[in-house]
Amino acid sequence: ACSGEASGAGGPGLETARKKEIAMRLVSSAENSSLDWRAQYRYIEDIGDGRGYTAGIIGFCSGTGDMLALVERYARERADAELAGFLPALRKVRGSASHRGLGGRFTRAWQRAADGDRAFRDAQDGERDRVYFDPAVARGRQDGLGALGQFCYYDARVMHGHGDPPGNVGFATIRRRALDTARPPSRGGDETAYLHAFLDARVAAIAEEPSHTDTSRIDTAQRVFLREGNLRLDPPLVWKVYGDTYRIEE
Repeated sequence: ACSGEASGAGGPGLETARKKEIAMRLVSSAENSSLDWRAQYRYIEDIGDGRGYTAGIIGFCSGTGDMLALVERYARERADAELAGFLPALRKVRGSASHRGLGGRFTRAWQRAADGDRAFRDAQDGERDRVYFDPAVARGRQDGLGALGQFCYYDARVMHGHGDPPGNVGFATIRRRALDTARPPSRGGDETAYLHAFLDARVAAIAEEPSHTDTSRIDTAQRVFLREGNLRLDPPLVWKVYGDTYRIEE
């Protein structure tokens, strides 16, 4: 229905301060049911998805290794930090849902670091950008996508990771499946049609994962913006996740 809409690739990219703030709020609405993404530096819990602890502004997981990379980054700045003492345990639980060597002492140390040390919050920002945000924006630009498409890539990397860990279909596979059915603008395709194909592939990927079932962050959020033809992800934005309504006015 939206085929032939003007391309979003010519507008401000997701890396601009205003668009990046929007991206952080959108992800936080799905990950934490809140637009206040900065309040999530101290967040940590086991959500029962088989990935151990999920924590911080992007949902770093003890079971997948990105939490380990984050704490290693932080320890390079603060070698004497309380969290640095948990590095051996984080290395041992990588690839599992285990809390062995972590537990309440670890979760309390995480929250103390988030509340009291700017270096820990900076480390979270840095790992978010290195692993998730910057690669998604770069790949989106290479595919000729505007801010909305870049966000679709970013959110997919946040939720699924890049590769295909056990029980998970990662971003690279989702994108490859989309390319099997539609061409991105960089290959002469229609941006809206390609993004619908990408979101279709992502919904299918979620259906394959035992730990994820809800697709509202796609169906009643990203797909809404796409159907509105808002390829530049310009506010005002109104969307729903898990049935809750969120707004960004400007």
